[in-house]
Amino acid sequence: MTDVKHAPNPRADFGRRLRQLRRDRGWTLAEVADRSGLAISTISKAERGVISLTYDRLSQLARGLEVDLAAFFNAEGQSFEPGSFAVARKGDFKRQETPNYVYEMLFPDLWNKAMTPMMGSLKAREFMDFEDFVRHPGQEFLVVLEGAVTVFAEGREPVHLEAGDSLYFDSAVGHLYASDSDQDARILVVCVPGAGT
Repeated sequence: MTDVKHAPNPRADFGRRLRQLRRDRGWTLAEVADRSGLAISTISKAERGVISLTYDRLSQLARGLEVDLAAFFNAEGQSFEPGSFAVARKGDFKRQETPNYVYEMLFPDLWNKAMTPMMGSLKAREFMDFEDFVRHPGQEFLVVLEGAVTVFAEGREPVHLEAGDSLYFDSAVGHLYASDSDQDARILVVCVPGAGT
């Protein structure tokens, strides 16, 4: 039986890691906010484990702190080198949960990857569940593993995807994913950062 006081808390762990990365640089919340484009209150809440950040905000924060995205999940990691070969077994991931998504960040101890692979679950059921579109520099690949998904893209008609269907797009275009059933859909997403990110 797991002691509730000592149960893993990914949001609190993430917050401690974020605070340590900021302090290692000797930067204030205001400096990180200026560098990342995120609000001071957002960074502060993330550091205190009050909120979890979506992928687009994680990317902004990583650029602002000048760290690899994986640094938020592991204090140390190995850089991906030519000839490298890494295996992730089922359950080998770091969890990041937001109100609409559960991200399973794959290979969190492998730094300087050319892409960010994530598996996850979609808790959102419709566009109204979101405050705004997600957007970040780069390209994105999505494949539906289980269930059905509607992809909302800024300026486009929604796209319905069934299990086995996939989509590849410019992730700078605002986008959202929502499950099309009473069950959370399972997806695999691979993000490739844009030039200069």
